[in-house]
Amino acid sequence: MPSTDWPDVLLHVVSGKGGTGKTTVAAALALALARDGGQVMLMEVEGRQGLAQLFDMPPLPYEERRLASVPGGGEVWGLAVDPEEALLEYLELFYNLRRAGGVLRRMGAVEFVTTIAPGLRDVLLTGKAVELVRRRDKKHARAYDAIVLDAPPTGRITRFLNVNTEIAGVAKVGPIRNQADGVMAVLRSEKTAVHLTTLLEEMPVQETADGVAELEDAALPVGGIVVNMTRPPLLTAMADLTSIDAGALTSSLKAAGIDASPHVVDALQAEGVDHAARVRLEETERERIAALGRPVYDLPFLAGGIDLAALYELADMLHEQGMA
Repeated sequence: MPSTDWPDVLLHVVSGKGGTGKTTVAAALALALARDGGQVMLMEVEGRQGLAQLFDMPPLPYEERRLASVPGGGEVWGLAVDPEEALLEYLELFYNLRRAGGVLRRMGAVEFVTTIAPGLRDVLLTGKAVELVRRRDKKHARAYDAIVLDAPPTGRITRFLNVNTEIAGVAKVGPIRNQADGVMAVLRSEKTAVHLTTLLEEMPVQETADGVAELEDAALPVGGIVVNMTRPPLLTAMADLTSIDAGALTSSLKAAGIDASPHVVDALQAEGVDHAARVRLEETERERIAALGRPVYDLPFLAGGIDLAALYELADMLHEQGMA
C-alpha cells in the first residue's frame, strides 16, 4: 500500500499525552492509509470505546467490525481489544483450551491473572496487534494492509510496548516468554513506527520529548510527530503589542463603525498582548519539536468539533503532508 514517509511500516502505533487528541489522530491516519483501496485495522486497547464514539457506532465487541468506507474502495475496520478475551484467544490458539478458558472466566481467574501480572496483560494486547501484522505473511483470509493502534498515553507507551522487560519477572522461559519475544521482534522492526501526538504547549511538548528519548533508549522505532489543534496567528505583526497606540486603535475602530469607548480599546490591547504571547510560546515549542529530528505533521483546530466528515478532512491533510 502506498505510503510516502513510511513505506515499510505495517503497524502504526499512535500515542500522546492525554488531551492531545491521539484517538482522533489515529482514526484520521487509518482513513488516510485506506485510500486507494487499502484495508486498514484500527485498534484500541484502553477500554474507553473512543472509536465507537468517533464513528458514531454502538460499543465495539471483541471482533473485527467495519467502521468506514473510503473513496477508492478502501475500508477501515475497528477492534476493541479486551484483555480477558485476548487471554482466552491465546489459550485457544496455543493450548486449544477455549472451553477451559470459559471456566476460568467464571471463576474470576482471568481478571486475577491479568491484574497480578500487568506485563502479561500488555503482552496479550500488543500480541493481538502483532498477530494482525503477521496475517499478511500467512496469507490470512482477513489480512490488512496496515494496522493503526490507538495506544496508551506517552507516559506509559514505552512500558506498554517493551513487553520483554515487563514479562521478565513472570516468565523467563516457555510459551509466554516465546510469545513476548515474538512480539518484540515485530515491535522493534521496520514494520512498526510509534507516532506521537502533541499540542503547541509546554507540557505536551516536554512529554513528547521524554517519550522520544525513552522509546529510543528501549530500541523502539520512533515515527513522526503530529502537532494537533494548531491555530494560525490572527495578527500580521507579532511584535510587542503593548506599544500599540491607543489613539490609532481608537481611530481605526471608529472608521470601521465599531464601539471605540476606552474600555473596548483597553480590552483589545490586552487581547492583542495575550495573543502575541501565545504565538511566541508556540514558536518556541515548534523549535523544540523540530530539534527532535522527526517528521512533523500539522492538523488544525476544527471549531465545529470532530465528526466523521472532520475525520475525512484530517485524513486528507495527513495524506497531503506525506504521513500516509
